[in-house]
Amino acid sequence: MNVDKAVLSFAGIMILVSVGLAWFASLTWLLLTLFVGLNMLQAGITGFCPAAIIFRKLGLQRGCAF
Repeated sequence: MNVDKAVLSFAGIMILVSVGLAWFASLTWLLLTLFVGLNMLQAGITGFCPAAIIFRKLGLQRGCAF
């Protein structure tokens, strides 16, 4: 697995978890979905992604995007 796949998988998991928590606990958890979406948008525009930096430090191979 490379950094690109790890970042996309992590973002997908976070979105699914936050939607599940919003459904079962409180709609306030949708703020996490908003944060993840905004982070993905800014990473697409600027190329800076904190999750990609962490995954690289954990030893994952570089991908095309990160």
